[in-house]
Amino acid sequence: MNKSMLAGIGIGVAAALGVAAVAGMNVFDRSPQYAQVLSATPIKETTKNPRQECRNVTLTHRRAVQDEHRIAGSVLGAVAGGVLGHQFGGGRGRDVATVAGAVAGGYGGNQVQGALQDRDTYTTTEQRCKTVYDKQEKMMGYDVTYKIGNDQGKIRMDNDPGTRIPLDSNGQLVLNDKA
Repeated sequence: MNKSMLAGIGIGVAAALGVAAVAGMNVFDRSPQYAQVLSATPIKETTKNPRQECRNVTLTHRRAVQDEHRIAGSVLGAVAGGVLGHQFGGGRGRDVATVAGAVAGGYGGNQVQGALQDRDTYTTTEQRCKTVYDKQEKMMGYDVTYKIGNDQGKIRMDNDPGTRIPLDSNGQLVLNDKA
């Protein structure tokens, strides 16, 4: 074998070994291109929003009483009862019947006036309002637990990342959606 052939074979072998070494570094020394997502927990914020809820209510009122002790009914009833009682009996019996009629008429007149006053009512409609709270849930993001090789980490993300998160050439998470 001549020297130039040996030199050519040597250079060829050296070049092949160099290419193989570089190719081997890129294949075997390559870090993962994605982080594995272990969990993505939704983070929600609940807010209460107040609002007024109103309804119309019908109310029954009793009119103001001018004769609170029902004197007019008692007097009129006593007079009518006395006149009626005076129609019965004679002598002392008539006097007793007049007094009894006056007492009974006074009581009856008092009760009649009370019943009339109780029924003297009017109605109004009023609006009654109360504050009620509507609950609303707002999605704040996701607490994501991920794994790169044997290392585990946590991060909060705006969106659910799915099963994996892309990595850049330095092995760092790529968190924006620019592609």
